[in-house]
Amino acid sequence: MNALGSDVARWVAVCDTDPGARQRAGETLDVPTFEDYQTLMDECRPDVVVLATPSGLHPGQAVHAAERGVHTVTEKPMATRWSDGQRMVRAAEDAGTHLFVVKQQRYSPVVRALKRAVDQHRFGRIYAAHLNVLWTRPQHYYDLAAWRGTWELDGGVLMNQAIHYIDLLQWLLGPVESVQAFTATLARTIEVEDTAAMSLRWRCGALGSATVTMLTSPSNYEAAITIIGERGLVRLGGVACNELATWRFDSAHPDDDDLPMPTPDTECVYGSGHAPFYQNVAATLRGESSADVDGHEGLKSLEVVIAAYRSAQEGRRISLPLDL
Repeated sequence: MNALGSDVARWVAVCDTDPGARQRAGETLDVPTFEDYQTLMDECRPDVVVLATPSGLHPGQAVHAAERGVHTVTEKPMATRWSDGQRMVRAAEDAGTHLFVVKQQRYSPVVRALKRAVDQHRFGRIYAAHLNVLWTRPQHYYDLAAWRGTWELDGGVLMNQAIHYIDLLQWLLGPVESVQAFTATLARTIEVEDTAAMSLRWRCGALGSATVTMLTSPSNYEAAITIIGERGLVRLGGVACNELATWRFDSAHPDDDDLPMPTPDTECVYGSGHAPFYQNVAATLRGESSADVDGHEGLKSLEVVIAAYRSAQEGRRISLPLDL
């Protein structure tokens, strides 16, 4: 909630089905509270609604907001089904409203530095990329709410935890051409996977892989991305791709003299990108900018995850774009 400074936006109401959470939020923000989001929108007429609800509820709530002419910010994943994500985008387009998808890791200083290096073609041809998301989510995390660890409302490690970093892979290297994945539920009592492995081929020709697990003991270890090209190698490490572990190129560049240092929140998996994300939301709604991560951008990482799930289920490589 602190991501919304008074110079960016003003809270007007909060909705939560949990009475205790609803009361705490209302007191903290000094705003009216509602148990039903439809009543909130009808009575308060907000400019924007922020969906931090269980993921499977996002589509219906986003469509409802669009039909009332209200812009929407949705947390990740935007949906747990490919068709629902597409439905959200269509609803916003039909209504002429904005749909923003929270991808705050794109605003990490080290991620931005890597993105500039890619855009400046410093790597030359990119050959390979690898992603690790080695975190922990103990059983009691899933037991906190009945919706956690379910296919319908949550999704597993690929959909829930790794999707931010899958988004970074496709943002950095471009569209994914195909996916081959394996998933497993090795140690948690949940419907969905707690561990996954994925091989990827990008349209640019690069090959890559991802290893994701919530079984790392005793705590979160890293979310790391490595990119290897004909003229350089970069590895972002830390608990959330927020530390510059390796930066090697065969030729110098002025940017190399001003590389970002680790941020003070290096132990926080959420990073520090929410504030600039919401600044972009506000600037877009004022007509001063365009959305950095709109519904179409949000669909890109969702498509890769859905392809991975289909691959694991059917035991074959899945080509993108999806044909459902």
